[in-house]
Amino acid sequence: MRKYFFILVSLLILSSCEKETILTTAKIPTEITNYTNTHFPDYPIIQVKKEVDGSKLTYEVKLTGAYELEFNRKKEVVEIEGVMALPNSVIPFKLLQYVNSNYPDNFITEWDLEKRKQEITLDNDLQLEFDLDGNFIRIDD
Repeated sequence: MRKYFFILVSLLILSSCEKETILTTAKIPTEITNYTNTHFPDYPIIQVKKEVDGSKLTYEVKLTGAYELEFNRKKEVVEIEGVMALPNSVIPFKLLQYVNSNYPDNFITEWDLEKRKQEITLDNDLQLEFDLDGNFIRIDD
């Protein structure tokens, strides 16, 4: 009995493993190409990786210029990282306003949308947390 339980658990773990697929240009969802063409017109897509981990589906997009974006199942952007300043057009207005008012000498290099909050990282590695409405919560240690 124990042996069968171990085999069953092993099969479940193996079947829930992450599956990655590199998409060809023709297979990249239109929503993703439209987003990158609009907000990153000078930085073409290098690679799009579709990842399935259990029931979670994400698209990891790499652009020239060292930008990386992550899109969820609905093809909505949920994370953007770069070594240079992110375009203002990809940052929610209230977050951008807060940074411009409180950190005028810095720029945003990362934006992350989570279930209950948003986070941005500045070029000085300072991480700021905001609620989903864009209200400042705290500086993240």
